[in-house]
Amino acid sequence: MTRPARILLVAAESSGDRLGAGLIRALRAACNDRELEFFGTGGSAMAAEGFVSTFDIAELSVLGLFEAVSAYPRVVKRADDVADLAERVRPDVAVLIDSWGFTLRVAQRLKKRLPDLPVVKYVGPQIWATRAGRAKTLAATVDRLLTIHSFDAPMFEAHGLKTTFVGNPALEREWDGDGDAFRTRHGIAPTATVLSVLFGSRSAELKSIYEPFVQAVDILRRNNPDLAVITPLAGPIDAVARERIASDPRMQGVVLCSEDEKSDAFAATDLALACSGTVTTELAALGVPAVIGYRLGWMTWFLLRAFLLRAKYIALVNLAADEELLAERVQTQTTGPKLARECQAWLDDPARRADVSRKLIATTKQMRGDGKAAHRAASVVCEYLPD
Repeated sequence: MTRPARILLVAAESSGDRLGAGLIRALRAACNDRELEFFGTGGSAMAAEGFVSTFDIAELSVLGLFEAVSAYPRVVKRADDVADLAERVRPDVAVLIDSWGFTLRVAQRLKKRLPDLPVVKYVGPQIWATRAGRAKTLAATVDRLLTIHSFDAPMFEAHGLKTTFVGNPALEREWDGDGDAFRTRHGIAPTATVLSVLFGSRSAELKSIYEPFVQAVDILRRNNPDLAVITPLAGPIDAVARERIASDPRMQGVVLCSEDEKSDAFAATDLALACSGTVTTELAALGVPAVIGYRLGWMTWFLLRAFLLRAKYIALVNLAADEELLAERVQTQTTGPKLARECQAWLDDPARRADVSRKLIATTKQMRGDGKAAHRAASVVCEYLPD
């Protein structure tokens, strides 16, 4: 009897968790006549597909270069744990999803301990934005790259890494949210203007931007008594965010919802105040204008700006459009009063919001490709499974 195919999946943060869940579904569809066994690490989205993670990936939440120093021993230990697991189960292929720092360490250990194991990286580092040398490093540690950006391939293939553009699943997701139903469930008037506040998906992001975001919300609510504020919470920060918000009088009356209501919440949203990340691309695909905030430690930010950061914008949609469609207010601009002023300008100009909404939808449509990213990724992974 043919044994089940064994696939090691390693996701270390929320965006990778969602990619991993889509890949699991696509692999099962592609191998419907073959039993599959999955091992490794993931979050709630992968768990919903029956995946059992070796440990809670929330503990890998790290933000910034210097902030990573204290977390380094934990990251190394967990990379060792994944390598130990691989040695025990002997997978047919390993797929390392997003999360550059952690998955690089896993890849290095896998290559040392199981040199014959094919290692696939799903989403490469953003070398077009910073640290071009990562392309050479990645080429030395993995066998295949699945990229979500059409312009990535030449930069990695120049170092001998076989690269396949599969498309961006965040743009292909079917958003069938019911905004009217969301408003009804949470007592929000049909005519109310809705602001979504998104604190990111990592505890370090929540810690960094919570105060300026809440200050902005406080100012906006005082100046706009009819403004409805909702906060869709990513799974990894849900519990800690709820605890902090519950004790904050400035957030009384704000509607909190979990990840499973995100589609409906976004459909009800007129404007978002969002931490930089995958969620901004998701908002753009739905035509939701957003003000993006982000903060790093000051030394990290100095080094990034002085020596590393090359891109004109931080949001992929802005890069693709070569225009600041999503308002970027990062680091020194991520203060409560400044964010409130920017959001107020958008709230006061519905015509501007409508115009940018159309541009966001058009830009993300061009970025999307022809769809089926997870299925193309699955077909590549299947190439490494035994007959």
